[in-house]
Amino acid sequence: MARPNRGNTRRPQRGKGDQSPVFPGGIADAVMVNGYSSEWLSKGFDWVYPTEIIARKGQTQSGSVVAIVSKEGRLHGVGVASDGKVAVRRFRTDAGPIDEPFIAVQVSAARARRRLSPGTTAWRLIHGENDSLPGIRVDIWGSHATVSMDHDSLEGVLSMVVAEVGADPGIDTIWLSARPEHGEPRGPSSEDRCLVGDKSNNETVVTEHGLRYRVSPPLGLDAGLYTDMREVRRFLSTHWAGRRVLNTFAYTGAFSVAAAAGGAASVDTVDLAAPAIARARVNFELNGLEGEQYRFWTEDTFDALDRFRRAGTFFDIVVVDPPSFAHGPKGVWSVEKELSRVVAGCLRVLEPGGWILVATNQGSISPKEFQKYIKAAAQKVGRRLRLIHQGSPPHDIPAALDFPESRYLKAWILEG
Repeated sequence: MARPNRGNTRRPQRGKGDQSPVFPGGIADAVMVNGYSSEWLSKGFDWVYPTEIIARKGQTQSGSVVAIVSKEGRLHGVGVASDGKVAVRRFRTDAGPIDEPFIAVQVSAARARRRLSPGTTAWRLIHGENDSLPGIRVDIWGSHATVSMDHDSLEGVLSMVVAEVGADPGIDTIWLSARPEHGEPRGPSSEDRCLVGDKSNNETVVTEHGLRYRVSPPLGLDAGLYTDMREVRRFLSTHWAGRRVLNTFAYTGAFSVAAAAGGAASVDTVDLAAPAIARARVNFELNGLEGEQYRFWTEDTFDALDRFRRAGTFFDIVVVDPPSFAHGPKGVWSVEKELSRVVAGCLRVLEPGGWILVATNQGSISPKEFQKYIKAAAQKVGRRLRLIHQGSPPHDIPAALDFPESRYLKAWILEG
């Protein structure tokens, strides 16, 4: 779900009476945007796409702080220019500076909006555009913080954000995380740069609803726990007891740990990556969960589903939360191409009347398309599904109503 980019793709043609764009006086560095962009900026959308800029004035190279004005000379605010997919990210709607006091106010306001239970120490402090700091995200992992930027044009803002995050006496280590720009697929994880603290202090144990998970903050997006699914796990916490649970694409096993701690009769954890399964085992150990009813499979999900089907093994709850893109021995995985197929495979091993959680964080898939993929899978295997819960990210990962890109997560629990 995203705002369409309908900017001009060609330079506008001028008639004989047309004049060059006129910028308001007193503005040194600025971009002028077309009417479409001006309309969206007026509605609160904080991005300007490259094709929406019709004129420039002064210093507007990547990293420059620029004013944003309409063709009519109306000031839309001030932002940071970029040479990436987003040409300008607007930080404020007035003519003020993007300086230390401004950043301090935004970080303080975001911190004040968070309301976390004592049993949770992994959460998001800054959620980019949704916390009025576009392109910047800050995740808290106990005493660690990870700061990520959507583009290197934001380097000028970085030191100010780090200073404010580091002012919290509870934070002793801060990492800079690599993050793909909007619309770019994720690459393999790599350790990020330590900005504050001891770089050898690269692992920690965090809690979520009282359960313990080992994470590695230097790995950024692959730290080890997807906090945007926290409330989905909380919803399921009273439904695990006595159930046979299958967790596919399990990563480090957060849903598996939650199920086992919630009294599941059995938990099967499947992931193709051996390091992920190893980390899942560690998380079970951290929570004192052991027993032969907890099984771990380093295996392709499709192969595991086929094996369970042939063996006549059925489950009461199946979790399928696949990556958007991934590279494996069978080629490139794409959730848009494979979601129906994997949901169908999961339904073939779901006990009649059982629950299936289907989730994706691929923002380009609309809720309507998501439903279409799930319905196609259900029709293929002859199952009728009923939607019983639509999950959403927790309050520390908010979605501004005027920024459609923030509503990326789809997490549906269906009964079949």
